[in-house]
Amino acid sequence: MEIWEDKVVLGIKNERIGRDKVPSLHHVRVKPLNRILKFAVINIALVVLVHGSNSITRDDFPPGFVFGAGSSAYQVEGASNKDGRSPSIWDTFAHAGRMHGDTGDVACDEYHKYKEDVQLMVDTGIDAYRFSISWSRIIPNGRGAINQKGLQYYNNLINELISNEIQPHVTLHHHDLPQVFENEYGGWISRKIVKDFTAYADVCFREFGDRVKYWTTVNEANVFALGGYGSGSLPPGRCSADNCSAGNSSIEPYLATHHILLAHASAARLYERRYKDKQHGFIGINILQFWFVPNTDGTEDEIATQRAKDFYIGWYLNPLIFGDYPEIMKKNVGSRFPAFTSLESETIKGSFDFIGVNYYYPVHVKDNSSSLKLEIRDFFADAGVKLIPVLNESAYELVQFPITPNGLVGILEDMKQNYGNPLTYIHENGQRTRRNSSLEDWPRVKYLDAYIQSLLEAVRNGSNVKGYFEWSLLDAFELLDGYESSYGLYYIDLDDPDLVRQPKLSAHWYSHFLKAKRSFSSVGLIKSLPYDYFSH
Repeated sequence: MEIWEDKVVLGIKNERIGRDKVPSLHHVRVKPLNRILKFAVINIALVVLVHGSNSITRDDFPPGFVFGAGSSAYQVEGASNKDGRSPSIWDTFAHAGRMHGDTGDVACDEYHKYKEDVQLMVDTGIDAYRFSISWSRIIPNGRGAINQKGLQYYNNLINELISNEIQPHVTLHHHDLPQVFENEYGGWISRKIVKDFTAYADVCFREFGDRVKYWTTVNEANVFALGGYGSGSLPPGRCSADNCSAGNSSIEPYLATHHILLAHASAARLYERRYKDKQHGFIGINILQFWFVPNTDGTEDEIATQRAKDFYIGWYLNPLIFGDYPEIMKKNVGSRFPAFTSLESETIKGSFDFIGVNYYYPVHVKDNSSSLKLEIRDFFADAGVKLIPVLNESAYELVQFPITPNGLVGILEDMKQNYGNPLTYIHENGQRTRRNSSLEDWPRVKYLDAYIQSLLEAVRNGSNVKGYFEWSLLDAFELLDGYESSYGLYYIDLDDPDLVRQPKLSAHWYSHFLKAKRSFSSVGLIKSLPYDYFSH
C-alpha cells in the first residue's frame, strides 16, 4: 500500500521540492541483435552484486532476523464471490468506481494459485510471507457461522507455507471490514466493532494459531482512519466533503482510531489470556510512518515537525506505550476527542509484542498553525501542519519514490529514543513503478539495496528491529491506484487468462541477496550503467 502526493489521504499536498529530471529506464526496447548481450550483461551484473566490494550480506544480520515479502487478501486473492465469501467495504468502494474502475474481483487469483505463489517464495529464498485473512471469507455474516470453505483455503495456504519452511505472518484486518457491519452500525465509528472484532480474532487464533506465530491486528491503522473517515480516499470512503455521500471529518477519524485501539487491545489481551501459553505466538499492530523533516531551520517548522509526529505517529504509539493520547492532540482537538477510561488506558498500554512499521519515503513539514483558527476543523487542520513530499534525483518519474534510507534509520532511532525501543518489524517497504514498465526494474533493485543496507545500520545502532518484508511479492491490486502502478517482485500480465507470474530483476536481486554467502552491494554497479544502456 502506498500514499503519494497526488492523493490527499494523509494531508500531503501536491507541492514538489528539489526534483531533478532524470531519464527513465521504463518501456525499454531492445534490438533483436542486442537481446543476447542485454541478458548477458544483466546476468553478469547479478554475479557482480554477489561479489561486490561494499560489504553486506544477510549473514551480517543477527540470527533469527526475518526477510520476507507481503500481500493482502483483497489485493491478491481474487475469487471475490466464490465459495461463500461476502462483500467487504473494499469491494463496495472499488465497485463504486473509486479505483480507476478497477476491482480486486480476480486480482492475482492467489485463491487458486497459492501453491504456485508459495513456490515463488521458495525460489526467491524468503523466510516469511505476510498476508491477511479476509474476514468476509471465513465469517460471511461478520459474526456467527464459519464458512468452512474459507477456513479450508487459509488452512491450505498456511500448511503449504509451513511445509516449505516459510513463516506465516498474518494480518487480521487490511482495510476490508465486512460490508455487513458498515451497513448495520457504521463499522469502525461504532463501539460495537470491538466485540465483533474480538470474536473474529478468537476464531482465527483458535483455527490457525497452532501454526501461525505472528499476528497483526490492523494494517496501517492510522492510514485507514484518516483515508477512510477523514479524506474519504480509502474504504469506506466517508468524509465531510462533497465527494463523500456520508461522514464527518471533524469527528470520525478520531472515533475510528479510538475503536481500533480498543479492538486491538481486546484481541491482544484475549490472545495473551487464552492462547499465548499454548501457542507461543506474538501479536502486534501496524502503522505507516514517515520520516518528518522540517521544511526550514525556523523555529515554527521545528515545532510543527514534532506536532506532525504526535498527530500521525503518537496518535497510536502514545496510547500503546504510555496509555494515553499525546497532550497536543487533546489540546487541539478538544471536546471532539474521545477519552479512555482508566481501565481502557491500562488495557491498551503494553498490549503488543511488536510494532509493525510501513515506510516508503520522507516528507517535509511546514507550519500551518493558522488552520487552528478555523471554526470547523478536521484532523489536518487540527494538526496545524502542511506535509510536502520530498523528491530527489532518485525519483526518475513522479510515480517513483525517492531513495532516502536515512529516513528509515531515523524513524527507528526515534522509536528507540522516545518509545522505549519496542520490538519492530518493517512490514512494508518497496518501490513503486508504472505497471507494464519493464522486467528490468533497476529502480526497485536500487531502492531495496539502499534500504536493506540502512536497516543493517539501524540494527548495529541498537534499534530493536527483527524483520523486513518487501512490498510486494506480486504486482497486485493497489489501494490507491488499482492496477495503474506496481510494487511486485513478480509481474503478472492481467490480459493473460492464466495470469502467469514472471520474475523481475528485483526478484533475482532479492534472491541473490538472500542466498549469497559473500558480501555485496549493487549501488556502484547500478550507478555505473548509463541510463540509456538498453535503448536503441
